[in-house]
Amino acid sequence: MFCQVALVLLLALSSLIESDGAGNVCDLGRRRTNSRPHSVSILEFGAVGDGKTLNTLAFQNAVFYLKSFADKGGAQLYVPPGRWLTGSFNLTSHLTLFLEKDAVILASQDPSHWQVVDPLPSYGRGIDLPGKRYLSLINGYMLHDVVVTGDNGTIDGQGLFWWDQFNSHSLKYSRPHLVEFVSSENVIVSNLTFLNAPAYTIHSVYCSHVNIHRITANTSPESPYTIGIVPDSSDNVCIQDSTINMGYDAISLKSGWDEYGISYARATANVQIRDVHLRAASGSSISFGSEMSGGISDVVVLGAYMHNSLSGIAFRTTKGRGGYIKEIDVSNIHMVNVGTAFLANGSFGTHPDSGFDENAYPLVSHIRLHDIVGENISIAGVFFGTKESPFTSVVLLNISLSMTNSGSPDDDSWKCSYVEGSSESVVPEPCSELKGYEDYYGRAEAL
Repeated sequence: MFCQVALVLLLALSSLIESDGAGNVCDLGRRRTNSRPHSVSILEFGAVGDGKTLNTLAFQNAVFYLKSFADKGGAQLYVPPGRWLTGSFNLTSHLTLFLEKDAVILASQDPSHWQVVDPLPSYGRGIDLPGKRYLSLINGYMLHDVVVTGDNGTIDGQGLFWWDQFNSHSLKYSRPHLVEFVSSENVIVSNLTFLNAPAYTIHSVYCSHVNIHRITANTSPESPYTIGIVPDSSDNVCIQDSTINMGYDAISLKSGWDEYGISYARATANVQIRDVHLRAASGSSISFGSEMSGGISDVVVLGAYMHNSLSGIAFRTTKGRGGYIKEIDVSNIHMVNVGTAFLANGSFGTHPDSGFDENAYPLVSHIRLHDIVGENISIAGVFFGTKESPFTSVVLLNISLSMTNSGSPDDDSWKCSYVEGSSESVVPEPCSELKGYEDYYGRAEAL
């Protein structure tokens, strides 16, 4: 039976990679290594790197000037060592933003230095509050061929101000992110350190071909609902060779919120996550949802170290979301000091407003978790689907978790309801709902 399950799993993974191209997603970062033919320094536009002078206008003028090189092979904006205080600014196509070692872009803590914009159409409101949102510090809108990189320079969001505003319910608009690309393609973010994001560190929404590699992203464990990397209604995304330590989720895949996400109808698909170190103090090392109304599919996670996290891998949704989470393959995972190794919750999250459809049930199906070890794990798995839309085709294979309460009378390692799946070589032994065997493992179809 072990061979049968393993063969079914291997065929399913091969089908996912071959049919949808997930195996080629990470090639973008390797292809684009050539420097731009033109380069200017932010100093040429009057910037002062003393950590006090506001340089927003300098960044805006530099980018405006570099637009003229778009049809000449593009250009590089060089940021030398120093502390460069700025408000939000936009990038342009065919641009490389390069931060030298010891260069620090500092986000202003004055809200008047941040533009205010409409909410994203797939959300209908801000993530924190109804209505508008603050524009992110570094932005790309409808761009092509953009690189944000350096010699391990730093982008510091100075998020403490925003976290205090959130906790005290003093925000006027939803918090800004640190870096955001909207409706853009061929984007690379690499070789940088990101600190203290007000909300998300890197947010790609409605984007194609995004490669994020060799980055470090850190916020305080107490920072409220800070998330590291968020592929959102985006396809062909690679995240690799990175270290992410967040207050909430380290990596979270999303695709819109309730009726707004259903209407926008753009999925997150063809995502590969490889060789990452993750900590999520009050959330999940890797999460799917709960805003997933446009759908999430064809995701491969291959190699991750997850530590000191409330949960390791989480699938979140609720009635009214619609959409789907399907064709997910997670393997080669090492967890240490994790509360719940696997969490799948069909009653998680809130709604943007009262306009959601109570009969929009999400599909969660064809989830493969295999070759995973864990140490000092409190709960092995919680799988709570819903009566109207049970979670189906969950495969667990070759999983060994060392539990904190192993052998004690209170050992309750697995909790399951409204879930169907199969398992082989799983320790501790999973709940009965996950001990079935499926003769055929095809691709999931949306409801």
